[in-house]
Amino acid sequence: MRPPEQPVTYRPDPQIMQLAEWLATPVAAAQFPETRLRFANRRWAGSVGLQDWRDEDWVRHLGRFEPLPDNLSEPLALAYHGHQFRVYNPEIGDGRGFLFAQLRDHTDRLVDLGTKGSGTTPYSRRGDGRLTLKGAVREILATELLEARGVDTSKTLCVIETGEQLERGDEPSPTRSAVMTRLSHGHIRIGTFQRLAVLEEPEHMAQLVDYCLEQFPGPPPPEDAPGRDQPAVILLHQVVERLADTAAAWMVAGFVHGVLNTDNMNISGESFDYGPWRFLPKWDASFTAAYFDHQGLYAFARQPEAVHWNCMQLAVALRALADSDPLVAALDRYGGLYEAALRRRWLWRLGVMPQDGESDTALIGAMERQMVATGEAPDAAFARYRGWRGQPGTEFETLLAARSFVEGAEPLPDDAPSLVIERVEAIWAAIDRDDDWSVLETEIERIRAHGAALGTISPAGRPLA
Repeated sequence: MRPPEQPVTYRPDPQIMQLAEWLATPVAAAQFPETRLRFANRRWAGSVGLQDWRDEDWVRHLGRFEPLPDNLSEPLALAYHGHQFRVYNPEIGDGRGFLFAQLRDHTDRLVDLGTKGSGTTPYSRRGDGRLTLKGAVREILATELLEARGVDTSKTLCVIETGEQLERGDEPSPTRSAVMTRLSHGHIRIGTFQRLAVLEEPEHMAQLVDYCLEQFPGPPPPEDAPGRDQPAVILLHQVVERLADTAAAWMVAGFVHGVLNTDNMNISGESFDYGPWRFLPKWDASFTAAYFDHQGLYAFARQPEAVHWNCMQLAVALRALADSDPLVAALDRYGGLYEAALRRRWLWRLGVMPQDGESDTALIGAMERQMVATGEAPDAAFARYRGWRGQPGTEFETLLAARSFVEGAEPLPDDAPSLVIERVEAIWAAIDRDDDWSVLETEIERIRAHGAALGTISPAGRPLA
């Protein structure tokens, strides 16, 4: 989705209050010793009517969390369960974040302002409820590049440095602290439904299904789908479609999320909750982002499988409202939807017109084999071959030379943005060592120009996000 060409009017709409009594706990934000605005996404602020905010407005509302007019009177920490590395955990929820406000955006969709690092909640367990500044900077980078590459992602709206010194085991400590606010079309997770199933609250689950269908509308199930008039079945079909596309988007972007637990899977289909993410330095099926993922459960090539498994857990939870057969039928669509999305997105990134499933799959396979054989970085390969019109030499180049390109598709510059770990660390080092934010600002400009060059419409004529 593109940011609006013209800003819109602020329109508060706290729909979550329909569910809050049993879905959330009111909480208070932490009192920080410092609130210093470091990043404000004015590009997206206009989508929800915040374009006129001055720096002090950003700090007052998203650093000290003064309520927005006619919105939530107090933040809400959402309750959920989840499978974490496929071990069920009923003791989680919003442990260092909360839902701060809900608004309507420029497309009339409901949008959440959700936080990260805003203090402890009843679900914090032994955590301190804080976020490192480095973690916030990493989230800015991830969401910016994923957006540029057509992934349906949350947007990092604001980062405010908070003046605390945090101890962390996975980065040099003490380290600087921050609070971040994300713009997202929802924070209802697969784990939200799992909690209601375990607590045996089918009435509440039915209300949550209705809420999701109303606030995250999608296409109806196929005409021949069993149970296609049942709300729970309709929702599962929509979630399977969205998450199959999300998984394909990550693969084409060369992105490894790192922690694909069911509490990190958004019903809206948006990619969010970024932790130890990485972009591929080379095409490597076994590449793993999280240092604690010792078995490679969420390795690069296993992401589609992990997302499908998570959809299965949603189906299990929805058994409280529907029979198994129509839910299984919805799950069975995942493989075909994923393959179609992968082809559509891969061709989009190359600027190539589609032919047929078999030919498109052959082209993709040939490019994968070439990247593996040469060790060329995926970012460099996609940039070089977008709109490529050279003399064929390899199997992939021969197949590519026979294709028609989208009008205007041209090879991208050799210095197209690539957020491999060394680049991310260099950006952070400038901030950490010299408090130099210009390197980050320049990188964001380059990423946004990259996104503009790619566009957001696929060769098949469908919006990518």
